[in-house]
Amino acid sequence: MSSLSILSGGAAQGLVGSLAARFKEKTGLDIGGDFGAVGAMADRLRAGTPTDMLILTSVLIATLAKEGLADGVSAKNVGRVETALAVRESDPLASAPDAASLRKVFLAADAIFVPDTKASTAGIHVAKVLAQLGIADEVASHLKIYPNGATAMRHMAETDAKHPVGCTQATEIIATKGIRLSGALPKGCELATTYTAAITAKAKHPREAQILIDLLTAADQAGARERAGFLSL
Repeated sequence: MSSLSILSGGAAQGLVGSLAARFKEKTGLDIGGDFGAVGAMADRLRAGTPTDMLILTSVLIATLAKEGLADGVSAKNVGRVETALAVRESDPLASAPDAASLRKVFLAADAIFVPDTKASTAGIHVAKVLAQLGIADEVASHLKIYPNGATAMRHMAETDAKHPVGCTQATEIIATKGIRLSGALPKGCELATTYTAAITAKAKHPREAQILIDLLTAADQAGARERAGFLSL
């Protein structure tokens, strides 16, 4: 059976999954999605990976449209996603109302689970925050870096570390069993990223891609977006 091929940031995986059955009912297609660091997904498109649709940061979608790889006219914003702290369900919440508290949270952790610090939106930001807090070298040996936030959170859920903490996008935290959201990063360290969906320039299924974009951004799906961790624009 044919499927809709998408390249997406890991932030949208839970939301797309929640709409898969409804999408198949409307189109007869499954969703063949790859979810990961947005930079890596963009590079895969540039390398020629057959793709019908993208869900990436608004900045990347605009760049890919300028490169002739994405249809800018089809682009629609899905919502904003905050970079946040995560703890295991069995652990107490990590309180970080300000930068000083966040610094203490990271220093107290014996393992810090994060996505790719060079290709993922949240990972790049975490590296920046650790440098900003003046503790990048001090916590370097505790960093557990994975290709994307979803993978980092799954490993965190299974870790035998005594005091682990995670930092990635809220959507990836919410979607991971055994992990709970412990709050967004505090003022001065915060990041809220806008995600945008668009049809690719060489889409094999542009009509079906448009249907999924409409589902992702529909007014009656506001609750689903909120539950998945997307904030309204």
